[in-house]
Amino acid sequence: MLKQIVEAALVAAGGPLTLDQLLALFLDDERPSRAELLAVIAALQEEYAERGLEIVEVAGGWRAQVRASIAPWVARLWDERPPRYSRALLETLSLIAYRQPITRGEIEDIRGVAVSTQIVKTLTEREWIRVVGHRDVPGRPALFATTRKFLDYFGLRSLNELPTLAEIRAPDFLIDEELTLEEPIHDAADKKTRDDAGV
Repeated sequence: MLKQIVEAALVAAGGPLTLDQLLALFLDDERPSRAELLAVIAALQEEYAERGLEIVEVAGGWRAQVRASIAPWVARLWDERPPRYSRALLETLSLIAYRQPITRGEIEDIRGVAVSTQIVKTLTEREWIRVVGHRDVPGRPALFATTRKFLDYFGLRSLNELPTLAEIRAPDFLIDEELTLEEPIHDAADKKTRDDAGV
């Protein structure tokens, strides 16, 4: 029954669950050990190896998700198109991910152009970046870093899983003016506002 409870929780949660969150599902007298819980998760991962869903570990814990090879078919359930993000936003996010902690001014120095307030706002609202401190220089500019939600969204357990710069080929990574990330798009008025702001 333990396996069914863990499986149901991972499928129903809609996001990653930590070991502590899974353990909290059980009363004291029925609570499994951490080792038992990890063994159940490993067994589920093995059972799901040939299914359309998979159990993966990300920074926020474990989650059930549609296998990437099946995603194009499942995506047809929704009529919405995924949002399109500008090259400027994706470059900014990439610089924060690879050079964190980093200030807005340092990003602008590397990119050679200003970083719009809307880009920082969008990344912050999505909870992909956050302020982690301030550089000890005049003006004390904010230092930005990525968040656990960033790791979870991109299916990473840690920043060490980011591809190395040598593995990234420019034509595949930054050639398009806009790249698509799988998520429901906002209404047309919101899209126009974001397009006007370069997001």
